[in-house]
Amino acid sequence: MLAGLLSGAILGLGFHRADFLGGYDSFRRRMLRLGHIACCALGMLNLMVAVAGHASPWLLAGGVAMPVVCFLAAWRKPFRHLFVIPVACLLAAVIREMIP
Repeated sequence: MLAGLLSGAILGLGFHRADFLGGYDSFRRRMLRLGHIACCALGMLNLMVAVAGHASPWLLAGGVAMPVVCFLAAWRKPFRHLFVIPVACLLAAVIREMIP
């Protein structure tokens, strides 16, 4: 969650400019925003699950991999093909929780 807050603060320094990172609808800017939100949201989800006593290595892996892949895809578009990794980790976490 701290990484999400820090990355959001850093990205927020330039968001007032319309042309920042190629404009509001640019692929790079959307990927950075998604990475920032993934850090916050998946970090919170990991904390909630851990407090409930159901720590999941798949959820942790997905929570780390998703923002990393988002930031890599923002840097170089071909990295977008790596989204299968965090999605598979998060899917495995959900399936693990569904099966007793």
